[in-house]
Amino acid sequence: MGYSEPIAPAVRSILDSARRRGTGGDRVSVDARSLVESFDRVRQDGRMPVLAEIKPTSPTTAGVREDDPVELAREMVAGGAAALSVLTEPDHFGGRPADLRGVREAVDVPVVRKDFVLHEQQLDTVRADAVLLIARFVDDLDALVGATQDRGFQVIVEVHTPEEVERAVTTDAEVVGVNNRDLSELSVDLGTFERLAPEVPDDRTLIAESGIERPVDARRMERAGADGVLVGSAIMEGDVRANTRQLVAATRENGGGEGR
Repeated sequence: MGYSEPIAPAVRSILDSARRRGTGGDRVSVDARSLVESFDRVRQDGRMPVLAEIKPTSPTTAGVREDDPVELAREMVAGGAAALSVLTEPDHFGGRPADLRGVREAVDVPVVRKDFVLHEQQLDTVRADAVLLIARFVDDLDALVGATQDRGFQVIVEVHTPEEVERAVTTDAEVVGVNNRDLSELSVDLGTFERLAPEVPDDRTLIAESGIERPVDARRMERAGADGVLVGSAIMEGDVRANTRQLVAATRENGGGEGR
């Protein structure tokens, strides 16, 4: 679907790499930890549900963080993360399926696989609790959501436009993620979430993704309807436990701090 549309050269390169990586192994089945229930528990405690992302590098960040992903995961959970997102894309984000496997064995919160999954066979690469599917790059979204759920995975459908929201909410995916980053230019606008959130039904868990750098940004997303926030770079830069803790404390109910 997305290949004929304008996208940043870096994103096109990622998609080309995803196609070359081909399929996974034998069909997997998963007894998943519930992302929705984890978010709900954190909210009931008066905290911000943070989906903290282990991202060694990316096309939009400088340098590579070479810390052990398992140790990073433990620090994020100690900081209060409701769930973790682990990059498994190797060529542009420095991720590996083995990193996700190790993280999931080491923590007791849900772990999301974040990658450019284009077709069903790529689901069989590694077990996770949830898989992110980017609506823009999936031709038959309903079929891929179904194949993902058939394996026991939960699904986060990522959207960036009203048309993608419409496609996402016609599927059985419980979770919708609004990406504030425009993949055609790699620019970020937090207003994207604010514009799209009202289009997502209340029965879906709604996550704000990208551009959330400080607690004030997290609170802005919460006011616009976010049930949680996905944060990568702002947590990975520096002390991941302290960075996670500040964002978790960012609900408007308890005030939170203004800096990372």
